Amino acid sequence: MLGKIVTVTVDRPMGTYHPEHSDMFYPVNYGYIKGIIAPDGEEQDAYIVGIDEPVKEFTGKVIAIIHRNNDIEEKWVVAPVDKSFSKEKILEKVHFQEQYFDSYVIM
Repeated sequence: MLGKIVTVTVDRPMGTYHPEHSDMFYPVNYGYIKGIIAPDGEEQDAYIVGIDEPVKEFTGKVIAIIHRNNDIEEKWVVAPVDKSFSKEKILEKVHFQEQYFDSYVIM
């Protein structure tokens, strides 16, 4: 999947809170990729990095995969095709949610 161009439908825009966990603030846009089913049976979740405003939809490149050792899910990291980020920067941007999991970045 790395390097693939995908479109993310954003259901948790940057600047909003999780619908069930009111203390979880989203500093990045977060959503799913229609038509790609993840191991949890739902559509594939994705973080969007490199966009500094809330969006409803975004097309970009999968630059990393967040693998969770203690969960069935993996999260994809999608960015504009002309931007790149280090593993450290990606972890910094997704820490708000990944802090609850034993996860690492695959690039």
